[in-house]
Amino acid sequence: MTEPHLDDHSSIFSSSRHALGTRTWGRVLAALDGNLSPQDVPTILSQLKESLNLPGYIDDLARMEWARHEIGNTQSHDNAPSRISVNPALSLVPVAWNHLVSLLAPGAGQKETPTPCPGHVMVWQHPKNHGILVAQAGNEDLLALKIVLEEIPFVEAAAQGNVPVGVIRSALDRAVEKGLLWAPPSRIRRDFLPDPVDPTVSPFLKTDVFTLQWHITQACDLHCKHCYDRSDRAVMPHDRALGVLDDFDQFCQAMHVRGQVTFTGGNPFLHPRFPDLYRAALERGFGLAVLGNPTPMEAMERLMEISPPLFFQISLEGLSHHNDDIRGPGHFDRSLAFLDRLRQLKIHSMVMLTLTRDNLDQVLPLGELLQGRTDHFTFNRLATVGEGARLAMPDPKAFEAFLRKYEMAARENPILGLKDNLINIVRREKGAPLFGGCTGFGCGAAFNFVSLLPGGEVHACRKFPSPLGNILQSSLAEIYHSDTARAFRKGSEACRTCNLVPVCRGCLAITHSCGLDPFQDRDPFCFHNQTTHELSNWIPNHNQEKKSEECHDKNISQ
Repeated sequence: MTEPHLDDHSSIFSSSRHALGTRTWGRVLAALDGNLSPQDVPTILSQLKESLNLPGYIDDLARMEWARHEIGNTQSHDNAPSRISVNPALSLVPVAWNHLVSLLAPGAGQKETPTPCPGHVMVWQHPKNHGILVAQAGNEDLLALKIVLEEIPFVEAAAQGNVPVGVIRSALDRAVEKGLLWAPPSRIRRDFLPDPVDPTVSPFLKTDVFTLQWHITQACDLHCKHCYDRSDRAVMPHDRALGVLDDFDQFCQAMHVRGQVTFTGGNPFLHPRFPDLYRAALERGFGLAVLGNPTPMEAMERLMEISPPLFFQISLEGLSHHNDDIRGPGHFDRSLAFLDRLRQLKIHSMVMLTLTRDNLDQVLPLGELLQGRTDHFTFNRLATVGEGARLAMPDPKAFEAFLRKYEMAARENPILGLKDNLINIVRREKGAPLFGGCTGFGCGAAFNFVSLLPGGEVHACRKFPSPLGNILQSSLAEIYHSDTARAFRKGSEACRTCNLVPVCRGCLAITHSCGLDPFQDRDPFCFHNQTTHELSNWIPNHNQEKKSEECHDKNISQ
């Protein structure tokens, strides 16, 4: 009658059995009362340690195994919390020994020898994949749990630890990623859905990160032929800029998302207090990135002393001759040298190209040349806004053919990134998995990012005039929830019923550039269930110079 019960003991405490060996484990079973519950095994092992000469850590190991068993047999918790909270399927096991976790991994490599050292082992079920995890609790883990359990305000916790508030928030973010803490679900979700919802695109309907693309200055050491905006705009006073960061922080907390500040310009390094702004954003716990130009090593080293950016993006417009014609003599060589320096600094580098009629055939050769020099290379289509109105968009037939070649090349060249939303048309035709499009969620204008100009203007997208409000006059929350921002998030009415809408919606800036209504007309380059002949009615080609001029004039006037 007792044999099945003893078998349960051996199954639950398999690592303890292995640590003791078959003979000693048999002596333990013999000493157990058959009526004892498995949860009593750790206590019995503690009592038998001296008489049976058992390892000093054996009862700690058994307590970990029992916690793992209990959590594995607990019903999963699927209710989303209304505020950040401790994972209810987490057990914090006090132990007197370290290096015990490796003893729980069957078939793993060489085990570490346990040594006396008081601490805690965490056993929990991850809320996303429901896997059972076991790990030694680090100081940061314990701090995050303490802050949440005792409801310690972030500012108070930062003051007690003499660290910036951002350090506290980052610790909690990492605990959420591990599954130790539960965070409320993001409130940034698409409020429209195709019917029925395609399950392959459902992951792209919400985001956990919101980006503030901050153009902190118009000052620039280049004068590119396709620049969207060369106007003079005053730099925001530093105290107001700090207020913007605080407002952004409040927005992220209210929307239950992590914030990222991507500093750009102009050239952000020409802002008189860029390092101060960068540090202030770091102290508030934001992720940091830079869109800029090749930068002297001294300036990069100063930035590195504060914190390395998540990535640094520069631009190239084609091979050497064409790029330097657009961006200025010597820019191509300076850029390659700068990419080499970024690699030495172990900074993730990205290269962006603005796609025009004149550099269509240079993208893939440039991608080959950049292999080993950058981590990521992709393109944006030209928006004929500002000085870009002097350049020409690609011919639609040539663009579609290019996209198909690019999608194939990206399978072989690891640095070629998929960004243009319309590549998803090709992917869908091939039965390949869809990707997140331009911003990871199709067109992200006023969805998972906004652009902030030096004077406080907030735009849905920097590539074309798309004003939403002014952050010095309204909070970011008020701007984000405005009817205007909601209209940009929805995109074109013509795309609303498309099965690719969550990962596409075309490019609003391109639609605008061709004199069309971004809220009513679809991206005229779209070839999804539409013939190239129909596209040619909208996009200028080599035989339509007059229509091209009319399209450019419309954009200049706006």
